[in-house]
Amino acid sequence: MEMIDIYTLKTEASFDSAHFLAGYDGKCRNLHGHRWRVVIKASSPELIKEGQCRGMVMDFGDLKDALKKEVDRLDHSLIIEKGTLKEKTLEALREEDFKIFEFDFRPTAENFARYFFDRLKEAGVPVSEAAVYETPNNCAIYTEGGAE
Repeated sequence: MEMIDIYTLKTEASFDSAHFLAGYDGKCRNLHGHRWRVVIKASSPELIKEGQCRGMVMDFGDLKDALKKEVDRLDHSLIIEKGTLKEKTLEALREEDFKIFEFDFRPTAENFARYFFDRLKEAGVPVSEAAVYETPNNCAIYTEGGAE
């Protein structure tokens, strides 16, 4: 198997939010908060050959801005899985003008690693890995296209 040299950039950003895990038999079924830390790696086997970004995987500023846009959107919000709160509860929270994000997935670190990977990829970042830390010592990592 031939080895391929890869250049990788890494940046990170954090956001604070609350969530809970519906249907979970443990303390995380209760509403609680995290300082989520998101670490993104962008990789390429080649560097840009021309222009302002010559000699780079991509501009670090563009990488940081793309991640910041995503984490800022979720900062100081309540993150929930669709269908896990009674409509009456959601309505009351919205009447209080709480910032709420409903997702089609359970708000776990694993699912958020995939979420940030996909969002940055859609934004044109050559993302190779996304890690999401729920605590300083525990993270979930998503990479695309592992071994078959």
